[in-house]
Amino acid sequence: MPATRPATTIAPVAVVGGGLAGITAALALAEAGCPVTLYEARPRLGGAAHSFQRGGLTVDNGQHVFLRCCTAYRGLLDRLGGTALVSLQNRFDVRVLGGAGRSGRLRRASLPGPLHFVPALAGYRLLGPGDRIQALRGSLALSRLDPADPVLDTMTFGSWLAAHGQGAPVRQALWDLLAVAALNTGVEEVALGPAVKVFKTALLGRPDAADLGIPLVPLGRLHDTAAQEAIARRGGVVRLSAKVTAIEPDAVIVDGVRTKASAVVVATRHEQAATLVPAGAAPGRDAWSALDASPIINVHALYDRPVMRMPFVAVTGSPVQWVFDKTRVAGLGKGQYLAVSVSVADTWIDRPTADIRAAFVPELRSVFPAAREARLTDFFVTRERRATFRQAPGSGALRPHGATRWPGLYLAGAWTDTGWPDTMEGAVRSGLHAARLVRHHVRHQESAS
Repeated sequence: MPATRPATTIAPVAVVGGGLAGITAALALAEAGCPVTLYEARPRLGGAAHSFQRGGLTVDNGQHVFLRCCTAYRGLLDRLGGTALVSLQNRFDVRVLGGAGRSGRLRRASLPGPLHFVPALAGYRLLGPGDRIQALRGSLALSRLDPADPVLDTMTFGSWLAAHGQGAPVRQALWDLLAVAALNTGVEEVALGPAVKVFKTALLGRPDAADLGIPLVPLGRLHDTAAQEAIARRGGVVRLSAKVTAIEPDAVIVDGVRTKASAVVVATRHEQAATLVPAGAAPGRDAWSALDASPIINVHALYDRPVMRMPFVAVTGSPVQWVFDKTRVAGLGKGQYLAVSVSVADTWIDRPTADIRAAFVPELRSVFPAAREARLTDFFVTRERRATFRQAPGSGALRPHGATRWPGLYLAGAWTDTGWPDTMEGAVRSGLHAARLVRHHVRHQESAS
C-alpha cells in the first residue's frame, strides 16, 4: 500500500491593520477559505472612518462619501451587508453656496458621457458666461489626458489650469471646490495625475459615475461591527487592541509574542508600514515617508433648531467647505447637527477649538441665515492629522506595489500604487490585490508541501 502523505496545517495569514484595506484583505481571504487573523492595535476597526460616543450621540470622526464609480468600495459594502445602509443619488446633484447669498447647482443631465456634464457647467450660476466657456474648454482638454502618464506626476494641476486659461473664478468655484474634497490637496499643490484620474473617472466618463453616496448610519456600524461579523462568519479571526511590532519571514510579533503566519499583509498607514517592513524586504521603504501627509478636520456644530434645509451643500469662498446634516445618523432627537468637512486643513489642525469656533460660527451664520436666530448647543472639532498622503508632484513615483522582495509579505493601503488617489476606493482595491497575491502564495506553499 502506498504511503499516505501526512496532512499539513498552514498557519493563518496575518493581516496587520484594521482600516478598509485590512478589512478587505481579511474578508477576501476568509471568503476564499484561507485561515486569516486580522490584527488591529486600536479597540475598533475602520481606520480613519470610525465613530465614537459623545453625550448620547454617535459621532463620526469625519464625513466620508463615495461615488457610484467606486465599484470596489460598493462591493465591500455589499459583502458587509451595508448596501441598504447608504444613500446613493440617482443623479449627481450638488448645491453650491457662494458669497453674498449667491448659489449655484451642479447637476448632471441625462446625456451620454462626457456630454452629461456640459449643461451643468453651462448653467452654473456661480460663474459668469465667459468663465463657463473657460470651464468647458478646460474639461475638454482634461479629458484628453491619461492619468497613468508619468509626466503628469511631475507637474501641478494648478500649473496646468493656468496654461489652459482657467482663471481664478473658475478655479475657486469649480476645480478647487471638487479637487480639495476628492484629493485633500489644493489645485496649486496636487499633482496633475491624480487630479486627472478623479475628473476623468467621475465627471468626464460614464454619466452616472459621480453620483454621490452617503452613509445613513454611523461609520462604526458600516466599517467596524459589520466588518467584524462578516469576517467571523467566514471563519476569520479579528484581534483588537493587538499591536504587531515586528515581522519575520514566517511570523509576526504581536504584543511581544511570536505568532506563526503563512503570509503577512501590512495594511497600516505608510509611516507605520515603513517601520514594520524589514529593509531587506523593501529597499525603497524609506521613500514612503517622503509621501508626507495632509490633514482634515471636521467641525461639529449642534443647533437648537434646523438651520440647513438640504442634506448637504458645498461652499466656496469660505473656510466652510462641505456641510452635512448628521442629525439622524448621530441620533439627535431635537434641533440639527451639522458636520463641516474641511480638507487640506493645515491652517486649522493645530489651532485650539476656541479659535476654530471663533472663525467658523460666524461663517456658518453667513452661509445659513437661519443660524443667526438659532442657539448653538454644542461645538467640537475632530482632527485627522494624517488623513491622506499629500498627493503632490513626485508622490506617484514613491507609491510601492503590493508585492515585496519577501515571498509571502505584501502591502495594502490607499498609499500603495493602486492607480487611484488616496481614497476609500483605493484602500479597498489595494486590499483585494493583496489578497490575490496571498492566495497565489498559499497555493504555491500547499503544492510544495
